[in-house]
Amino acid sequence: MKPTVVSADVLFEDHRAALKWEWVAGLGASERRFDEVAVRAARSGADLVGYLNYIHPYRVQLLGEREIAYLSNGSPEDCARRISRIVTLEPPVLIIADGQVAPDTLLSMCERAQIPMFATQESAAFVIDVLRAYLSKHFADRTSMHGVFMDILGVGLMITGESGLGKSELGLELISRGHGLVADDAVDLYRINQTTIEGRCPELLQNLLEVRGIGLLDIKAIFGETAVRRKMRLKLIVHLVRRETLEREYERIPYEPLTQDVLGIPVRKVVIQVVAGRNIAVLVEAAVRNVILQLRGIDTYQEFVERHRQAMERGG
Repeated sequence: MKPTVVSADVLFEDHRAALKWEWVAGLGASERRFDEVAVRAARSGADLVGYLNYIHPYRVQLLGEREIAYLSNGSPEDCARRISRIVTLEPPVLIIADGQVAPDTLLSMCERAQIPMFATQESAAFVIDVLRAYLSKHFADRTSMHGVFMDILGVGLMITGESGLGKSELGLELISRGHGLVADDAVDLYRINQTTIEGRCPELLQNLLEVRGIGLLDIKAIFGETAVRRKMRLKLIVHLVRRETLEREYERIPYEPLTQDVLGIPVRKVVIQVVAGRNIAVLVEAAVRNVILQLRGIDTYQEFVERHRQAMERGG
């Protein structure tokens, strides 16, 4: 579900330092916000900000050098009509970029219609890039998942599984082996674009890991700054199961790589059986190294199938 609130004053304050802008009109409309229908219909933050365009309502309308020239060059009647049409777009904010100066008619219109207007010396292209990244994250589809989310060799890995199989203990062992903790128990996941899931820790649980019999551990205090991460992109799910579950529900060597749908994106998945005497941490590291190879285009299973086919042809 997407959140629906980014008001003009929040947008202004969050980027005051980066964009060095000023609030030049519509000061009384600080609570003006994005249209909820537009936010839900948007495929990404890119749909919510762009250069002045009369066929894309409800988004941040940016005016650079060309747009200001379009609104200023023409007969007084034409200029007035072009500016008045902006009201029908119902933008949450207008932004004047490229160091341009807004025409007096545009300033007056924003005051009458109570449309916030910001002005910056930064280039229009830079402003669009900054706001698209910001809005993409803020309005991303999101969900929560139960598990331990970690950075293993630079790969965002989620440890999930049946209750009582030692997910947190496994996380603790991996931390002691030099890997990083993002979140334990509850992980907030965001789809930041059409192919990427980003995982973060809820503020309440940051740096904490709960281990049965010991309680809450402050991983940052015990292992240091390098043992925790703010966020990671989810690349692999390791699912821990008991022997009977593995035999009942999974192939020993699946013909196709396993995946799990997370917010509409397929994420690679590995299933590991938990039994006494197995070094699960080593298996997890091996699974991550194998995924890294796959991301580089090296598929061990497919290479084995091809080797087997060639051997059969030679034997035939």
